[in-house]
This record gives sequence, C-alpha cells and structure tokens, in this order.
Amino acid sequence: VPALATERRFAQRLRERLEEERFLDERYQLQRVPGGRVALPVREEQLPRLCLPPEMPCELVRIQDPVPSRAARRRTPAQKLRDELRRLLGGTWSPELERDVPHAWQRHGDLVLLGEDSFKAAPWERLGSALWETVASALGARRVARRGRVMPDGMRTPSVTLLLGQDGWVEHVDNGIRYTFDVTKCMFSPGNITEKLRVASLPCSGEVLVDLYAGIGYFTLPFLVHAGAAFVHACEWNSHAVEALHRTLVLNGVRDRCHIHAGDSRQVSAAAWPRTPLPAGIPSPPLSSQLELRDVADRVNLGLIPSSEEGWPVACRVLKKDTGGVLHIHRNVETPPAPAPPPERGSPEAAGSGGEAQPPTGDAGKELLGARLRPEWQRWAEATAAQIRGLLAELHGRPWRTSVLHVEAVKSYAPHVHHLVLDLECRPVLP
Repeated sequence: VPALATERRFAQRLRERLEEERFLDERYQLQRVPGGRVALPVREEQLPRLCLPPEMPCELVRIQDPVPSRAARRRTPAQKLRDELRRLLGGTWSPELERDVPHAWQRHGDLVLLGEDSFKAAPWERLGSALWETVASALGARRVARRGRVMPDGMRTPSVTLLLGQDGWVEHVDNGIRYTFDVTKCMFSPGNITEKLRVASLPCSGEVLVDLYAGIGYFTLPFLVHAGAAFVHACEWNSHAVEALHRTLVLNGVRDRCHIHAGDSRQVSAAAWPRTPLPAGIPSPPLSSQLELRDVADRVNLGLIPSSEEGWPVACRVLKKDTGGVLHIHRNVETPPAPAPPPERGSPEAAGSGGEAQPPTGDAGKELLGARLRPEWQRWAEATAAQIRGLLAELHGRPWRTSVLHVEAVKSYAPHVHHLVLDLECRPVLP
C-alpha cells in the first residue's frame, strides 16, 4: 500500500492535509517505519495528483503488511464493495456508478449471485474481467454470476450469466440438508423455508410419499432426511433439476430411498425424455413413467404454484386405494382487502375531528386484517376438499371423505395474493 513517511512531529499536520484533500486511505492504520518515522497510507488512484508539501518533509514508501483500520474492520460487505470499486475506477467514479452498485445479493458457497439490475451502466463494460475480479475479491468469493428474468417456459428456468468462474454448480446448506445445483440452470427458493421446516417436522415415519413437483428436492429431502419417510417417489419434468436432485440425494446419503420419475407426470412417458449426461462416477438416475404409478402413497406433495390443480387426478391415483392418505396442496389464493367494519354507535372511534369514520390502527388493525383474511382461505380449502372428494369417488367408484387438517400461509406472493398449503386427509368410506 502506498504511504507518505514523515517525522513524528509532522505526522498530525500531514494527516490533516491528506484528509482535507481526500488523499488519506482510511482503510489502513498509520504505521511506524524504520528511522522513527510514521507512514500515512494514501490512495493508489490519487498518486498522479499527489504533491509532496515542502514544509513537511516526507517520502513516498510502500507498506508491505498494512493493518486494517477500525473503520475498515466495521465496514459492511456492501461498503467494502463500494470502496474497492471506487478505488478501481479512480477519478471516473460518479454518483451514477454508485447507484449501480448492489447493496444485496445471494451467496452460494464461493459464488455470489447478483441481481439483474446490477452494473448496467456503460462504464462498467469497459473494465472487462477486472470488474468481476474486484467484486469477487471484495465479497470474499471466487465466482460471480448475474441473475436475469425467469424464463416463461413452465419450468421457471433462470436466466443467469456466469461472469467469473468455470461453472455454475454450487452447494447450499439449508436446515442441515446439502443441496447442489447449477445456478445457471435451476433456481433455489429461500422464500419457502418456513414450509420446508414444517415438512421436516411432519410424522412420516414408515410412509411412502410421492412428490409430484420435486425440483431439486426442496421438499423431497426434508421428507427423507428429517421427517423419516421410508421411501419417496420424486417426479420432475426439468432435466437439469433431475440431475441436481440425483446429486443431492447422493450427497445426503438417501439415494437408496428415492426413485426419480423424470418427465411431465401429467402427460408424457418419461421414457421419451432425454437423459442429461452425468460426470464419471455418478450413475444415471433410473427413468420411469409417472403415469404407471398407482396405489402406492401414504402422502402426496403438490408443491407447484400458482396452482397444482392439473396434478390432482394423478395425486388421487397414486394414493393408496384401501387406506388413503394426506395431500399437501399448494396454491396462490387471492385475498382481497376486507372493508373496515362500521364503528359502534357512540364509541370514541365513531367520529374523527371532522365527523368521519377513522380506520383501526396499531395491533388492533393487524388482528382485524388477519381475522378477515382467514375465511377466504377456509373457503378455498373447503372447495378444494370437495373437488378432491369428487375425483376420488369417480376414480374408485365408491364414496370417500376428505377432512381439512390445516391451512398453512407460506408467504405473501404478491399484493393480496398468498401462497398457501392445504393439508387434506383423504380416506375411503368403509361399507
């Protein structure tokens, strides 16, 4: 790190001068150097403009092992990234470029995944690989990628560009489970963490489960690793997710308790789907037609949004016909805002300063909102239960009963739209 070395009696005056002209590199501490002198770190990019003050004798030196200052040790990763980029660009730094620097990103091991709006200004392009090497160094990563818009191909394939590094394969640990996937081919959904934790706590010991939309194993793995399912049939139509799921099963030591059904479980035979070559030493996952699967499941997971309704007939067919089981049905449900209730006559809230009704505030308003949303969810659950009951009766030629066990709100998906999961118990009516 470049520095100006001066006698101790001049050090304070020199520091004030450097701070005034913004030459002092505040990322590093002042250090003693041979000869009883003090070295003040200066910014590399400012060296061409540096004029040594004659009234304060000093010499330009290099500090071989600079010590980070207290301020530098307290810097957030976003601040460190901004400082390193400002240092890289020197005099061409501008407010426009500062606005283009991200404040948040996803991290998967040694790979940093930037948002799609990061580093879009023209000056960044001229830096080439130096930009991405600086980003990686500032954030303690080795690889850098940038996210684009999700492709409208029915598989939620990400549009991700690898900017630094040889490949996009990463490992992500979630609730003690190691997931591996290629960020340029598959998505990881951190927003579903509450449902993955709930699934992990379900009593599935000894059960056979069918996961109709397995993806890279978001729910397949919690059912196997934590919930104690005896066996899982995992169905997935994205060949890249199939490869990731196979690797993840191997990584977690549960490959022998899962059969992967590759292909669209609603329509086609998986035998017609192309296999994705796997690296040497990893056997290819067996392929079979999901349409051939019947009467096997104690539990079926339908983790597809905005709706898994196209998979309901398949879910009914794979449930055990003699004992039935439980369906976990995901759906995005619209919950329009409820109108405020009329105030009670004579209450303090009945009129404001102008005689107009005032909306509830604080915690009372939140409780009211929650209470008014819940009936919408209940009506959806009851309507779904009736549809499933009809499908099962038509399939087996005898009556079934369905019972709503639980409705779980996973997350707010959009304004007035909630991602819900219905736990629905389905049992044949005994003669």
